[in-house]
Amino acid sequence: MKPTKRTNLTNLTKPVRWLMSLAAMIALPAAAQAPAGAPPDPNAKGGPPLTVRMGLGVQGEFLFSQHCAACHVADGTGGGADRAPHIETLRQFPPERIHTALSPGGKMEVQGSPLTDAQRRDVAEWLSARRLGAAAAGDAAAMAGHCTANPPLAAAAPAWNGWSPGTGNARFQDRPGLAPAQVPHLRLAWAFGIPNGVETYSQPTVYGGRVFLGSDTGQVYALDAKTGCVHWSYLAAAGVRSAPLVAPLARGRSALLFADMKANVYAIDALTGREIWHANADNQPLGRITGAVAYSNGRVFVGTSSSEEISGMQQNYECCRYRGTVVALDAATGRQLWKFYTLPPAQVVGKTADGRRRWSPAGVGIWSAPTIDAKRGLVYVGTGDNFTDPASPLSDAVVALDMKTGKLAWSTQATVNDVYMTGCSMRPGPNCPQTSGPDADFGSSIILQTLASGKQVLIGGHKGGEVVALDPDARGKILWRTTVSGKVPGAKGEIVYGGAADHAAGYYALQVAAALTALDLKTGQARWRVPVAPPADRPTRTGSAAGVSVIPGIVFSGGWDGVLRAFDAANGHEVWSFDTVRDFDTVNRVKARGGSFGAPGATIAGGMVYVGSGYVGTSNGMPGNVLLAFAPK
Repeated sequence: MKPTKRTNLTNLTKPVRWLMSLAAMIALPAAAQAPAGAPPDPNAKGGPPLTVRMGLGVQGEFLFSQHCAACHVADGTGGGADRAPHIETLRQFPPERIHTALSPGGKMEVQGSPLTDAQRRDVAEWLSARRLGAAAAGDAAAMAGHCTANPPLAAAAPAWNGWSPGTGNARFQDRPGLAPAQVPHLRLAWAFGIPNGVETYSQPTVYGGRVFLGSDTGQVYALDAKTGCVHWSYLAAAGVRSAPLVAPLARGRSALLFADMKANVYAIDALTGREIWHANADNQPLGRITGAVAYSNGRVFVGTSSSEEISGMQQNYECCRYRGTVVALDAATGRQLWKFYTLPPAQVVGKTADGRRRWSPAGVGIWSAPTIDAKRGLVYVGTGDNFTDPASPLSDAVVALDMKTGKLAWSTQATVNDVYMTGCSMRPGPNCPQTSGPDADFGSSIILQTLASGKQVLIGGHKGGEVVALDPDARGKILWRTTVSGKVPGAKGEIVYGGAADHAAGYYALQVAAALTALDLKTGQARWRVPVAPPADRPTRTGSAAGVSVIPGIVFSGGWDGVLRAFDAANGHEVWSFDTVRDFDTVNRVKARGGSFGAPGATIAGGMVYVGSGYVGTSNGMPGNVLLAFAPK
């Protein structure tokens, strides 16, 4: 058993270290005075304590030390627990984001459950150094930069609709309106700022002369594709990480379909922003939807996942019961047509030393957009790991479901015996599996690609650093599998998203090994591999977790370092780059800054490139709240 890592509290402000010794003061009033002694240095790291800055939060400061510091404070730049954001990262979040995460239904619901709502507000306001504000701050009605007219959607206009321009999720735009020779001359055309945003984690959709974008604040925006002026906004019940998708409805209407981080799915009138329907796809505790929805023939398909993998590390959490789902909804009404579970219902399998029940099986969520195969009548999803022992056959697998019934057609498992619980490698606890890892989820959508011969293949890249090709006509038989993580001993490749193009090559970015690799889709052999180094002032911001986007002759990839790059598809030579880690003047006059690129990639349509910048994830990426649009000079 690995030793438990102790929390180092030297990074906390002085009042926190002082309050740590006062465990009896859990009901300490917010107006309590700071400890006696010299006043805090306002130039110290992190700025003066909040008690000095604005008279808020001594209570919040103490509560953070008792309930949060063990995971979010440690030496160096990483959090105290595996993939937990450091306190300095949390300080950049708006209070609304932190309060929601700690509240019922939030990502950190279990950690926040011992606190009253007032105490959760105290923690949020102390970390953010400001009061909770109204959600309406991000409403389009309160913004500058309104469009002067709202013409009908131009169905024939250039589009990148949803996670990928096609239902096969290849992320290849065959008619971008942008020639390879123009890419080196791309310049910033406009920028749009998201009020109170921290992560621009919803990929922009381009359709009908509009750009549709979700946000971590829950606001969904419709912008003009050429100028960035805002048409309307809609406020969802939680952050919207999924890429929106436009689908046809009756009587010529178009619905904007998307999902939020509380597993709700929405249909909004794409022209006006008015709600048509919303439905909860999965009511399991801690459920969420991170991937885009897919649409085919009047049906909406979506996969669900859960943050129980994080909550299970808590000693007092009765773990674990979540099971992944794929849901089909009627696009006109939101009515559920079928639901597929990746696991049978959890059963009690024992008790912990303090008498809490232990449950199993759990896990096997779907983190990405489903892939439609209309020819075979199937929908494909890639699945994640198990949260509890023993491992199940549908984890870390490519799963094929009948589109009409939701019944399992076949599955192919890429990694066996993968049981993982966040934080267990550092702080073993009663909910930890017997053997941890390797955490080799299929974090990306499965790609359905047609080769030059006419043969179709399924391509998936998983977090173990491997790309796998399957035969959809032979029940998922493995055709080839290639490790592309490079010669990095013990390192996972962390392939999160890839792109494929021209019936011949696929392109995969690596987060740990920090490289972009081109694979021959017929054989799995590498055509080229180029390392990608961050700027000198960001030496630790290596690799990429963002979607790779492809147009004829060019591959776009956004890095953890905040740089968007374009590569020659034939040889991997870098032909253009843009550093987004800076402040931007925005069309809506919202203060905005770029950061790391995470899940969403660039979308290309009508001769322009659109990308959101800013991503924290479960690690320590750089926050950001800006949507950028580029066009040739």
